[in-house]
Amino acid sequence: MRPNVVTRTLVSLTAVAGIAAGSLAGASVSLAAPTPAAKTAASSQAAVPFAVNNLGLSTAQAKKHQVGLRDNWGYTGDIDGLLGTDSWKAMQHFLKKYWDYNDEIDGIVGSNTVKALQRWLKKYYRYTGDIDGIAGSGTKDAFKRYANSL
Repeated sequence: MRPNVVTRTLVSLTAVAGIAAGSLAGASVSLAAPTPAAKTAASSQAAVPFAVNNLGLSTAQAKKHQVGLRDNWGYTGDIDGLLGTDSWKAMQHFLKKYWDYNDEIDGIVGSNTVKALQRWLKKYYRYTGDIDGIAGSGTKDAFKRYANSL
């Protein structure tokens, strides 16, 4: 009787060890060889974030603005209602020519871009706030008035 108990115990321990080893082996294989969906492409170019700043405009209003930028200021991007870097570069060209924008054409909506925008909005779209470079509610409301006039 005794040898039978020992044999069963050894068989059980061997089965447990085999299952554990198989699980570990499977885990190491899955970690070592990622699935095709988990692979990422390498690139030598730096990633540049696409900054969207609609300054309160809806997508429909921003699309109208992009059409004007395309027709008059060299915007070549999609008419998608997302005022990103290329939309703001075209806007900065407009602001530089007429509204004393004196900074780089970089597509970043910084305080100098907002100040020039505020000067334009004050003249034509009832912006009544200070020319302070802060895109607050007054600036956004005037920008919406402009977009709604298109």
